[in-house]
Amino acid sequence: MSKRLDYNQIAPAGAKALGGVYGYIMQSSLPSVLVDLVYLRISQINNCAYCLDMHTRDLMKKGQKIEKIALVQAWAEAGNLFDERERAALAWAETVTRVAETNVPNEAYEAARAVFDERELVDLTIAIGLMNTYNRMAISFRNTPQAALES
Repeated sequence: MSKRLDYNQIAPAGAKALGGVYGYIMQSSLPSVLVDLVYLRISQINNCAYCLDMHTRDLMKKGQKIEKIALVQAWAEAGNLFDERERAALAWAETVTRVAETNVPNEAYEAARAVFDERELVDLTIAIGLMNTYNRMAISFRNTPQAALES
């Protein structure tokens, strides 16, 4: 698979705007590990190899154990490996990412609101939307995962 085009070079203002949203999320009150777990889960749902590689590396750099990273896809069956906020964030990420299928039901909203305050939930939803955008950019234009470049 070869890269189709470099959207960062072609539309630098657009890439910078996305980077601004990313910066906003990183300065929010959401813990960076929680955000990275959400980014990884969204990238799993969307099958984005580039982002899967990047977020796995990010989580490992932040000291997350490979066992936890490996079980993100099956977080609901992973017992207490994921704390209450992580489980709520991952569930919210799944239903929002699959919005066309789920229509984000009231039960999902109530479950997320039980754990996150209004600002956190809005910020989390912005992060989810951003990662879905990044996944679509990377997949559409065939960004090569770092692991593939190293092999």
